[in-house]
Amino acid sequence: MKIIKRLLSFIFLCVIIAGGVLGYKGYEEYKNALSEESVEEMAARIEAQSNYTTIDELPQTYIDAVLSVEDKRFYDHFGVDPIAVGRAFFHDIKAGAYVEGGSTITQQLAKNQYFTQDKKIVRKVAEMFMAFKIESVLDKDTIFELYVNSIFFGNGYYCVADASNGYFGKAPSDMNFDECTLLAGVPNAPTNYNPTASPELARQRQQQVIEKMKKAGYLEESDR
Repeated sequence: MKIIKRLLSFIFLCVIIAGGVLGYKGYEEYKNALSEESVEEMAARIEAQSNYTTIDELPQTYIDAVLSVEDKRFYDHFGVDPIAVGRAFFHDIKAGAYVEGGSTITQQLAKNQYFTQDKKIVRKVAEMFMAFKIESVLDKDTIFELYVNSIFFGNGYYCVADASNGYFGKAPSDMNFDECTLLAGVPNAPTNYNPTASPELARQRQQQVIEKMKKAGYLEESDR
């Protein structure tokens, strides 16, 4: 019995030490990234785009669709969603591989603007630190704007305005329900889901978006 207790204590100690090391390395990576460009500078760089679209220029359906598929608790969390992280950890353990990240919109913005796309634990920790920093500097609407104005929509489009104009020939503010729900699903896998390259897959993804909107409470079951 004593041997088992000692073994468990040793394992617990190893986990604590490993967590401390990962936290330190992640914090260092975060600080290095922040020293190269502040959150204010990052935001100003994106906002300076000639085709920058504000949240007031986006249809509510599009906003709801993006929140449903990317981060339904976006306006409630502080940059990291503990529920999503826990769910992703469970799924990763079950699959025996890194299959789900649980990243919030803020974390995705941090990753896209400051870090590489590789799935390393240290980078994930750094991304969390950066998400906390972004949330301490910017309001939620601004973070959402920066996100949709800097993500890849496939076919060479890197912001919501380019994607809306490129795929539908109209400004984001003029998108209808069908276009909003179609476009919201593209960034998850832009090569596979963009309507130009893969119209059938884009429509399948659109149905997933609509189902998630219903589950999130943005649509009734009787709605489109």
